[in-house]
Amino acid sequence: MAVKQISAFVENKPGQLAKFTEVLNNHGIDMRALSLAETEDFGIVRIITDDSYKTACVLKDEGYIFSITPVLAVEIPDTPGGLYKVLSVLKEQGINVEYTYAFTARKQDVAYMIFRVTDNDAAAEILRKNGISLLELDDID
Repeated sequence: MAVKQISAFVENKPGQLAKFTEVLNNHGIDMRALSLAETEDFGIVRIITDDSYKTACVLKDEGYIFSITPVLAVEIPDTPGGLYKVLSVLKEQGINVEYTYAFTARKQDVAYMIFRVTDNDAAAEILRKNGISLLELDDID
């Protein structure tokens, strides 16, 4: 099943990322994963939080432009070739990976990664059939 990711536009100026995280902090929102990509004027902050609905409400109230995207959270063995196995399975089935990012796992010997793919349902089914574990939001703590 997909996890909800929030992508927010943040000005590419000193202190704007701190301001964004301050807003989350002030509302008791816990970030579980974060990725930042930049352009000359704006950055795109991609986050997974403990409560995507509350996060969306807060960001809307604070005037941020954002979107909510379903993504796959995947548990990957922290061994050589762990990521290769996931990517190979997706490639063999014609599933395109648009982007991915990793985040901290509290579980030993695994890595957690977020995948944005062209077809979440097909990718989830294929990964499960190949013994690759998908995570729910509650698994990401």
